[in-house]
Amino acid sequence: MTEDRKKGNSSKWRPQTMMVRGGLTRSEHGETSEALFLNSGFVYDSPEEQSARMAGDKPGYIYSRYANPTVRMFEERLAQIEGAEDCRATASGMAAIHTMLVAPIKPGDRIIAQRQLFSSCLWILKNLMPKMGVEVTWLDGSDLGQWEDATRKPCRFALIETPSNPLLDAVDIRAVADLVHNAGGELIVDNVFASPILQRPIELGADWVVYSTTKHMDGQGRTLGGAILGKTSKIVDELQQYYRHTGPSMSPFNAWVVLKGLETMDLRVRRMSDNARVIADRLATNPKIKAVRYPGRSDHPHHNTHASQMPEGGGSMLAFSLKGGGDAAFAMLNRLGLIDISNNLGDAKSLITHPATTTHRTLTEHERAAIGLDDTWVRLSVGLEDPEDVAEDVEQALAGR
Repeated sequence: MTEDRKKGNSSKWRPQTMMVRGGLTRSEHGETSEALFLNSGFVYDSPEEQSARMAGDKPGYIYSRYANPTVRMFEERLAQIEGAEDCRATASGMAAIHTMLVAPIKPGDRIIAQRQLFSSCLWILKNLMPKMGVEVTWLDGSDLGQWEDATRKPCRFALIETPSNPLLDAVDIRAVADLVHNAGGELIVDNVFASPILQRPIELGADWVVYSTTKHMDGQGRTLGGAILGKTSKIVDELQQYYRHTGPSMSPFNAWVVLKGLETMDLRVRRMSDNARVIADRLATNPKIKAVRYPGRSDHPHHNTHASQMPEGGGSMLAFSLKGGGDAAFAMLNRLGLIDISNNLGDAKSLITHPATTTHRTLTEHERAAIGLDDTWVRLSVGLEDPEDVAEDVEQALAGR
């Protein structure tokens, strides 16, 4: 691999330029598109060179479970977009969360977690952490009073998701980061709903940001992937050995696909956000709908927090509650003609799901009630179709046509 001779001063590039050219490294062939190094291992000129690389005394790739040129291009590009020092790509979003929570933790540590998290994150915190001797303190992420109480004693980490899945609750990142830091902890933000286009947690005081790249970064339903972003020293000291030896690495092919996805992410996310606002406003006036949750609407209970953290748009996700209960929700879903029923999100195609029986089915009824989720709610990930077509599809499904 050779450095791109036209890199220029990449530190001054604007976000859209970084998404196309950030981290670009070309081989001796001078290819236009990023090279796909679809290989597992690397060879050496001598045993001395092999030994030096393995010892870390000489730069170079060793094994794609450790690092790979294509994966590294993705990591460097995403770090530049996010405004982070460094990045490690993982095989899935949950591999990122798992590595982030398990690698640095030790018995006796404490994690503060909001209840409004993706159900797989809740599973790790409820089932793995106690086995490791780690205390978990639960709270309502939007309630700063609860954060103040929870941070009166030391903590190791706090984990938040804002906007949250599935009802798009907000957490004040800056205020919570200050409280967590005062308690000696570090703040991890799952930023998957907003993406780095609409929200920059590190600029707001977060220490770590995690993603499922499966969502907006790929954006076309092709690959699984995840990412952890933070300070280089922290990644090297606290995550790197766990990452190398437990194998949650992203495949080179998936990294190449997501690299190409990053080139258009800004365009897609902004268009999807615009579309979602149009659809949310339409659905809010429908007599069959009890409530709409969209960060960009003033009637969202946490609108002010969302507006301060996501000033350029409310994102591609919305949720709405139907009059008539779960039966009405299922009947509406069965009558859709355009929108696909799927538990994925952030796709170019609009996708809809019933969270209580899919993404959050493992929660108890009490746990769902604690976050305001019942069987009347559906979650809509708005894609790149004409928003009028998407809105009309929901409307005809609600009308029973």
